[in-house]
Amino acid sequence: MHSAPYFTAFGLLTILHAYRVILLRKRYRVGLGTGGQPELERMIRVFGNHAEFVPIGLILLIGLEFVQAPTWYLHLCGITLLAGRLLHAYGLSKSDGVSFGRFRGMQLTFLSLLLSSIGVTLWSLVVP
Repeated sequence: MHSAPYFTAFGLLTILHAYRVILLRKRYRVGLGTGGQPELERMIRVFGNHAEFVPIGLILLIGLEFVQAPTWYLHLCGITLLAGRLLHAYGLSKSDGVSFGRFRGMQLTFLSLLLSSIGVTLWSLVVP
């Protein structure tokens, strides 16, 4: 199963993002919401954005395996998604405004979702 490393990477990233939120909640003594703390708000959104985009990306990677897409194509989509999510998380954790990381990270994320979606359809037509 060639998508397994991506499940591992995204699972670890999920834990990391959640842990960073927990540390900030402890630091600012905020149990629910953001307590008006911009840093906590950004980290909650880093976690939330990760949770919004990663599941569909992983489902599409499984789809690529299911339709027997070439391994190189699956890795292209997986690495693009991982790079996009890392860039986005870094950019958003540093600034709530427009940043290189946020912008390029979302571009790579959307590119991965687009390529994966097209690939699932394409290779579903050629698998016997």
